[in-house]
Amino acid sequence: MGKVKFRGGAMLAPTPPVMVSCGTAEKSNIITVAWTGITNTVPPKTYISVRPSRHSYAIIKGSREFVLNLTPSTLVRAADYCGTYTGAKVDKFTKCKLTKLAVEEVAAPLIAESPLSLCCRVTDILPLGSHDMFLADIVAVYADDTLLDEKGRLHIAKAGLCAYAHGEYFALGKRIGTFGFSAKKKKKH
Repeated sequence: MGKVKFRGGAMLAPTPPVMVSCGTAEKSNIITVAWTGITNTVPPKTYISVRPSRHSYAIIKGSREFVLNLTPSTLVRAADYCGTYTGAKVDKFTKCKLTKLAVEEVAAPLIAESPLSLCCRVTDILPLGSHDMFLADIVAVYADDTLLDEKGRLHIAKAGLCAYAHGEYFALGKRIGTFGFSAKKKKKH
């Protein structure tokens, strides 16, 4: 099997296409980003990388808050729309028929239709080149109660999340393992 070499580029995939809500209940916006992830466990930290030319950039920089709304396959059209059109010209909540839900932790509303939302407060803004990274503390997580079992455990697989890879969206499929399964000792019979 041969390999083909490319110059350095943004070739990491898949990534989550998250709908980032920002602003306030009265004046809010949604930007879809795929440049996101977890940076730390304790304290829980995440990031989003946004081009300074984007409408949401100034909103997030000014408020220093945002909500990461995970995207299920049922909302992929809305996520694509929110990543394609600017909030400077269109109310994305109205256009995509999404519901704003106020929370205590941040002024930005979460998207009620999203199965899992992470409320975030920006701690650092790191200029990186084409994008600036907003490093943030995750101050609260809101999950649909339908994702919890009778013992209150979260089952994120029930959320029907999707992934993004170089211009294409994919529904996540079946589970093929769990954390640590490769190191578990086999049961003796």
